[in-house]
Amino acid sequence: NCCCDPDCSAADFSLFTTCSVPIVTGDSRLCSQKAAIYSLDTEANPPERVFKLVDHINPSVFCIHATNYEQALSFSSPEIPTAENFDQLLRKYGSATFSAEPDNWSMNSDASDPSDANESYRYEYGVPIQTVDAFLRLPSPVVSSWCSDANPAGFLVQQATKCIRSISLEKCDNVQAASMLFYINSSILAVKMTWIIFQVNITVRSIVIQSLNGMQTLLNSSDVLRHPMVLNELCTNIVLGVSYHITYTDTGEIIEAAASFVLGTVNKEALSIQQSFEISFTQVNTNPVPFSGNPGYVVGLAVRAGFKPQGYPFPINTNKYSQLTILQSTANQDCLTAQEARTPVLFGYNMISGCKLRITAAMNCQPLAQILLDLLMGQSFPEYVASFGNSQAQDVLDWVPITHLRTSEQSSCQIPVALEIEVKWTKYGSLVNPQARIVNVTLPLGRERTIPITSSVVFTDISSPAEPGYKAWPTINAKLPHDFFFPFV
Repeated sequence: NCCCDPDCSAADFSLFTTCSVPIVTGDSRLCSQKAAIYSLDTEANPPERVFKLVDHINPSVFCIHATNYEQALSFSSPEIPTAENFDQLLRKYGSATFSAEPDNWSMNSDASDPSDANESYRYEYGVPIQTVDAFLRLPSPVVSSWCSDANPAGFLVQQATKCIRSISLEKCDNVQAASMLFYINSSILAVKMTWIIFQVNITVRSIVIQSLNGMQTLLNSSDVLRHPMVLNELCTNIVLGVSYHITYTDTGEIIEAAASFVLGTVNKEALSIQQSFEISFTQVNTNPVPFSGNPGYVVGLAVRAGFKPQGYPFPINTNKYSQLTILQSTANQDCLTAQEARTPVLFGYNMISGCKLRITAAMNCQPLAQILLDLLMGQSFPEYVASFGNSQAQDVLDWVPITHLRTSEQSSCQIPVALEIEVKWTKYGSLVNPQARIVNVTLPLGRERTIPITSSVVFTDISSPAEPGYKAWPTINAKLPHDFFFPFV
């Protein structure tokens, strides 16, 4: 059913029911270009193909107005250093200067490599996610708090927006943006080429029903679309929230799209509703690691950390949670029971924690020092900290080594009593929107350190517990005087 196939005749088109490729465009980053629109006139006898050439406008603010060297429209993926190709890359780029020009500055676009042409039509970061009719909408407030449907969702750009939409009880079933169908009725273009377009349908992952008092209930089945309807002066099945989840490959191809909905009910007094929208991305066959900012750190999110692998300077290894942690204080303040308790270091938050350890005169210094060191640093203390909240493991230069400051020791055994981690960060980038970047992490080790000198007051409950089989009431084991109740009997 490829209506754009030039080999198909009018007789072939009469056998089609739909067009598998409804639109054909060139490079998606151009500000404006011609787009071929294909459809079928089913009312004609026999059915005929309808072809239109329209102007396709790019909704992105950053687009290409004109091109004179089409090979420069995309960057080739950089070669990741490995143990096998490191010497080769060092010879090529290790000198003071090297050529960054391609071997051929040909202005002829037809001479470009076909593989490079296919690469340029894959999604890149920030490019609007296109659908068969326009682009994936992520409504957001523009000037005021009212919703605007002209905001495109960018590839790999995780967003969360809230806005207000006008609605009335009489026309609630006619408001398109209040219906589930408005957000899933258009298929996403997975990867675009000049001769074919692959489509990905948006599936419904879950539906949550929210009552007037705010109580939410998850429906067991999400197969049936629930349309807005008026019932007993109430408008039900109104979309209050949409959460998109996009699955993609490492080559920039979208392979799956799902949406989760929150549907609510409004009464006749309501003049508007607040809607929330969210979109997230996950690469296929990977375990997503939460970022702590994009790119700079966000106050209150965990500081990301990792370890130096054997083949350094190759990708950083991250632990299970990829976080810098410190000792977590427990309720009983016992160091021996707090060995496994760790809490993440939150960016921008000065933190302090501790515990108590009872020491006897019979304890040896060396084993005790090792116990306290393991307690302060944990089982595996990281060696590197991510300088940005979204630093990738393969970007080695985006990771800052943790510096251990050591002082000269006089005695043979030192008891570590404190671990002081100092994180230095700076505002990076534009003054209008500065990004928090970690530049140095120091870990002082040695005898000279600042330790707290404290006084304390401890309240201890020494109430005797009730004996089994008796009520916990106080008893008096004494004989009262004979006139204790006088003048009462």
